[in-house]
Amino acid sequence: MPEPPTPEEPRPATSPEEEPAPSGPTIEFYRPSPVPGGQPAPEPHPGIEPLAFLLGRWQGAGVGGYPAIESFRFGQELSFSHNGKPFLIYSSRSWLLDEDGIPGRPLGTELGFWRPQPDNHVELLLVHPTGISEIYLGEITGTRIELSTDVVTRTASAKEVTAGHRLYGLVGDDLAYAYDMAAVGQSLQPHLSAQLKRVPGE
Repeated sequence: MPEPPTPEEPRPATSPEEEPAPSGPTIEFYRPSPVPGGQPAPEPHPGIEPLAFLLGRWQGAGVGGYPAIESFRFGQELSFSHNGKPFLIYSSRSWLLDEDGIPGRPLGTELGFWRPQPDNHVELLLVHPTGISEIYLGEITGTRIELSTDVVTRTASAKEVTAGHRLYGLVGDDLAYAYDMAAVGQSLQPHLSAQLKRVPGE
């Protein structure tokens, strides 16, 4: 998510293409390969129990904004999976939505791992194709997770991002989140929020 926006670029984005993005998934998120020999898929590791409510695929829409850019709407899909180890495998993609809710160009992509820790703490490792990687530290309270960056690194070509803060939680059966970002000389302030529904059967 967090490539800082510019007036010409209304969303942290990766090499946007001009053709419209579809409303549904057209790419496969990383999911563990079937176990060789026809063995059953591994059971969830007991260590991921505090994050088990995230497992599955989520789709929905949100709004964004930041200084020097206009507010915008976006569609998003998140995937949380596991391979029997004590972490969740995470991926996210998003796309611009016009005033009628029609999907437009691709926006941000991020991949990472959620690592539960003792005493309901959690570590989140994220990498972005825009040249930014982040380590978040946070706390799990029931079905609410609050995280703040511990480390942000970026390549020489990446835009300046210095900090992030994220809130995730269930609102009824939906997954909602809010993301604050400090970037391009701006202090930590609201940037993105969305509400997503679990994809049936995932």
